[in-house]
Amino acid sequence: MLWTIAAAAQAIRDGRLSPVTLLDACLERIDRYEPRVHAWVFVDRTYAREQAETATAELKQGIRRGPLHGIPLGIKDIFDVFDWPTAAGSRLWAQSVARHDATVVERLRQAGAVFLGKTVTTQYASFDPPPTRNPWNLERTPGGSSSGSAAATACGMCLGALGSQTGGSITRPVSYCGVAGCKPTYGRVSCRGVVPLASSMDHPGPLASCVRDLALLLQAIGGPDPLDPACSSQPMPDLLAALDGPARPPRLGRLRGLFEDLAQPPLRELMDQVSERFAAADAVVKEVALPAGFAEVLARHRTVMAVEAAAFHGPRLRRHPQDYEPKIRQLLQEGLACPASEYTHCKAHQAQLRREMSSRFDGVDVLLTPATTGPAPPADTTGDPAFNSPWSYTGLPTVSIPAGWSAEGLPLAIQLVGAPFAEAQLLSAAAWCEKVLDIKRIEPPA
Repeated sequence: MLWTIAAAAQAIRDGRLSPVTLLDACLERIDRYEPRVHAWVFVDRTYAREQAETATAELKQGIRRGPLHGIPLGIKDIFDVFDWPTAAGSRLWAQSVARHDATVVERLRQAGAVFLGKTVTTQYASFDPPPTRNPWNLERTPGGSSSGSAAATACGMCLGALGSQTGGSITRPVSYCGVAGCKPTYGRVSCRGVVPLASSMDHPGPLASCVRDLALLLQAIGGPDPLDPACSSQPMPDLLAALDGPARPPRLGRLRGLFEDLAQPPLRELMDQVSERFAAADAVVKEVALPAGFAEVLARHRTVMAVEAAAFHGPRLRRHPQDYEPKIRQLLQEGLACPASEYTHCKAHQAQLRREMSSRFDGVDVLLTPATTGPAPPADTTGDPAFNSPWSYTGLPTVSIPAGWSAEGLPLAIQLVGAPFAEAQLLSAAAWCEKVLDIKRIEPPA
């Protein structure tokens, strides 16, 4: 059985399932899929069992920490977990043991989650292809950089996972692997204890099998963190209350322009089909024009990412150039060579585009785009982040959900974009769309 977090949490609460039994089911799937999929840097079976046994003992004492109590999760290997190494894909950092939990890890620990191990990230959360393979076709990429988190969740090796996005590193992997992902508003989730790539665009976020599971995870990890100056003081809304409220059809603003010009035929067809289905189910689907500044978004995003990545990695690149793979090295070299004036212009453009996008929500609840330019490409790439980078650049929250299949049997997905800090409304709209699309979850063949 492919458990969702919500279903497993209810079964645990009712006494029909124990955390130990649930862990055993995940470990069985790891044994089945991992030799071919390579989603994990390591699985700490002994520690996972200790956590599951503790969670089970607490339940017998009448202690239930919430809906994540006893739920097995994967942690992307850029997040610090006390007493586990945080390598971030580096060979030299492979034994760099964390002495503290990242804020989001600490919050999941307090919520009673069971940590299975570290999932594979592309090196330093950048673009070089990972060892992980797509469970729907081992010759295809799972996407990056949250490669292992998406593949492990798709296979049921864990019920959800932590990921992060600076370009398209949550949305692309979940779309290619056939699961759901949420990139929250910039600043909604703390980055303390997370290896940075570009500090003004790094977004930790959850990956899971459905929208309700995303809400459960985001509810636990989001909210103010006084130890992270970039983390917003905005309080977390009650996301589950939003999902459980009256389910009215949303007003959807379909974006074209870039999102149609770069889309491959299967995604163009998918967008027409889902738009018709949503309209037939009484949603409002209207065209929304992109601001003129959107034409520069991909190049500007690349510059900001390169400069900010170089600010963190530059000194280490000079000392240990052999520890950087070709694509991340190229990105850092671009950043080191970028004039300060160009970076300043990009930051001004970023702020202006963020303001201009706010007006695009007049008369609509969320914006609608394809999640990727096409189905998962070959494994020598991580895919094109063109449909995701704009939202990392502007900091707007997104949710990606499965929406269909390609002729080759690969998952296809749509992306919903919300207004700043409107995750409750965004997740509610995504849950409505998910119900209308009714994509049945099936076992990957890998």
